[in-house]
Amino acid sequence: MIVGIETLSTGSIGFRESPVIGVCPLIAPLRLSFGNRCRRTTGLALAASFVFFMPTLVPAARAASGTKSKSPILSSTRQVRNFNDAWRFLQSDADHAEEPGFDDSKWRSLSVPHDWSIAGPVAKSSLTGQGGGYFPNGIGWYRKEFALPQQDSHRHLYIVFDGVMANSDVWINGFHLGHRPNGTVSLLYELTGHLRFGLRAHNVLAVRCDNAQQPASRWYEGAGIYRSVRLVSTEDLHLDPWSVFVTTPTITADKAIVHVQSTVVNEGSPERNTALTISLIGPDGRTAAMQNVPAQNIAKGGTAQFNADINLAKPTLWDIDNPQLYRAIVQVKSGGTITDDEQQQFGIREFHFDADTGFWLNGRNFKLKGAALHIDGGAVGIAVPTAVYEHRLLALRALGVNAIRTAHNPQSPEFLDLCDRLGFLVMDEMFDAWTVGKNPYDYHLFFQEWSLRDTRDAVRRDRNHPSIILYSAGNEIHDTPHEELAHKILSSLVATFHENDPTRPVTQALFRPNVSHDYDNGLADLLDVVGQNYREKEILAAHEAKPTRKIVGTENGHDRDIWLALRDHPPYSGQFLWTGIDYLGEAREGGDWPLIGNGSGLLDRTAYPRARAFERQSWWASQPNVHMARRIAPTEHLSGDPGYESAPLRFRQSLFLDWTPQNPAPHDESVEVYTNCEEVELFLNGVSLGKQQLHPDASALIWKVAYAPGTLKAVAYNHGQQVAEDELHTAGEATHLVLSPERNTVSAGTEDLVYVEASLGDRNGNKVPDASTLIHFSVSGPGTIVAVDNGSNADHDSFQIPQRHAYQGRAVVLVRATAAKGTIQVTASAPGLTNGTTLLKAIPIKPASFIRSF
Repeated sequence: MIVGIETLSTGSIGFRESPVIGVCPLIAPLRLSFGNRCRRTTGLALAASFVFFMPTLVPAARAASGTKSKSPILSSTRQVRNFNDAWRFLQSDADHAEEPGFDDSKWRSLSVPHDWSIAGPVAKSSLTGQGGGYFPNGIGWYRKEFALPQQDSHRHLYIVFDGVMANSDVWINGFHLGHRPNGTVSLLYELTGHLRFGLRAHNVLAVRCDNAQQPASRWYEGAGIYRSVRLVSTEDLHLDPWSVFVTTPTITADKAIVHVQSTVVNEGSPERNTALTISLIGPDGRTAAMQNVPAQNIAKGGTAQFNADINLAKPTLWDIDNPQLYRAIVQVKSGGTITDDEQQQFGIREFHFDADTGFWLNGRNFKLKGAALHIDGGAVGIAVPTAVYEHRLLALRALGVNAIRTAHNPQSPEFLDLCDRLGFLVMDEMFDAWTVGKNPYDYHLFFQEWSLRDTRDAVRRDRNHPSIILYSAGNEIHDTPHEELAHKILSSLVATFHENDPTRPVTQALFRPNVSHDYDNGLADLLDVVGQNYREKEILAAHEAKPTRKIVGTENGHDRDIWLALRDHPPYSGQFLWTGIDYLGEAREGGDWPLIGNGSGLLDRTAYPRARAFERQSWWASQPNVHMARRIAPTEHLSGDPGYESAPLRFRQSLFLDWTPQNPAPHDESVEVYTNCEEVELFLNGVSLGKQQLHPDASALIWKVAYAPGTLKAVAYNHGQQVAEDELHTAGEATHLVLSPERNTVSAGTEDLVYVEASLGDRNGNKVPDASTLIHFSVSGPGTIVAVDNGSNADHDSFQIPQRHAYQGRAVVLVRATAAKGTIQVTASAPGLTNGTTLLKAIPIKPASFIRSF
């Protein structure tokens, strides 16, 4: 039973490949059937087929409150099994495929997460259109056959899907568990009562996902079971999924009060006397505090809510520069026996928005320097390994970005785990449409029936993440001109957010609020923090008209005037750039077909920086930096809307990060220098071209340079001392390939991979920036190629074949380890060029310090 809801979404275990924490009693040989194939497994092979995650626990006699002890021991009360492997897939519809006896022997065998749409091919005739990047759509089926030990027959079992795109239906042994239109919320179905147990009994899980009706989105949404799947089993007396909610209502330097709320369900014998023990595990892995919660009697079929306030001495705060994490471990006890346990990761921090001074975290006032990100990971589609997320987030962090907006839907639990660990602040957004659609088949068709349930599920899943500081009720919602309807919907959404998480404010990305009169009719003031897309003068005027409003820019452009609006106005708490990284779909930057992606990012799809990224770094980063770019055309501007600073026209490539112009003859070049340092000196072939001081208005330093081949160098100074430099070199003809991995080790499993850049070099080792050579990739040893890319939004080659044309002199290959030990050799080759090679070391997966079950 899942209390108060038919279908709950769920959190994530934090990684998809796990160490074997413990092995269940299922040790006897077991015949597992996958489709029409059978194999016999024992011992360790069995553990690989059925991986059991055993949440940690603290015995009641372990430690007194406030004392330090060793990390808790393991418990086997709740079991979580990785269900990502051994699926069968059909990229088509099929009658009766939900039935257990259906013959799927000719279907493709694969593991999830899986996005079948990213394989392409792209086609101008695709129904997804420019919004979906012209990728294919349709219907897909997944089936998984599995066996369960007889001893599980007394337990309650649940299947957890962290994301199925989209309009999913799920069956177990032919029984329909449920339907869900939204592809970005987690799904939780109880299987109890529909399963077969024993060595010869087989169960079939079937999933149908359907995105056949198009256009359904303004960006690439992918297709399939694209996030992790888990099988969770509990005893009769257990914690209700997502009921464990950890908050920190009081924080001082000497003490924090940690409030832990949870709900226990009794689905077994008559009335149970039930108590809780809650342990807090510090960032050092040791028990920092423990409390026994008084017992309650829970009737059969009943529930009880437990609340505890735990004193924690000398708390270590979670902050963007020092993201320290705690764990709360909740044990359910009855008759001296532990019947369930769960752990939740959390951070101790205090934040608030102030109408006069903006955003505050732990007593420190600073700007939210944010970037919006869609859910796709470029070449991997929407089935994004954690390493891809980390690669992208670290690239943004280097530019000074400290906040992420999940545009325009909930992100994966793994993504939020990374934000917790890396110290990013998050605006967790729910919807791109309410009842008025932006496409014929988008979420507006389902909003009235599903929106409150989706909101509740997403909030309850995500609310323990310390990175989340804001919920967003929607992006550029077109219902707002319908005043009465919009007020009713927004009031209901805000109430749902607050009911499930009263600790965080709610905003909305208002769309042209002066046109729809949102500031005058009271809609904006239903929000805890008023958010607005673009039109920075409007939101500042709205604050001036009503100074009690707390304001944030929910979506903003890259122009300098937009940054100055934030920098120079204390009430303006932050901005979220559109966008941080290029994304697939919404292919309208400078036209339509043949583009398949949107090029509005600071970084391209491979997380490679553009000139605007270095300009942003000069405004946002604290570390000394300096970068140069050649400008070949003046900035053009779009016509401005009333009250809106006109934005630079980004459709034309006008800035180049090289000193290799197409015209080799003598001519003048305009060189822009971006820096946060006090002074910059420019050199051409060792000759100084003079110094310039940093401009108070944040504009670039500009030199007019008589072109000559060689080396252009910028040297930045603070207090007369050199602190940063940048060099550009004139390149000749390409002679060889150079492979540059982001790191030299890669962990085994599906969540890790390494980006290896292939660039074309001339005989002097300079990168050739205009090369478009076709590069072939290969690997030997315990590794495999996951995808290839070059960042070009006009390249239609498949991401899944081992070759790619260079774009602006480079391409990347994503390499995964297939074993926990050995050397992987990556090779790049091209006709007429010397091969490039690099070596990667395969290593075991690091044990996780935190395991989330639901």
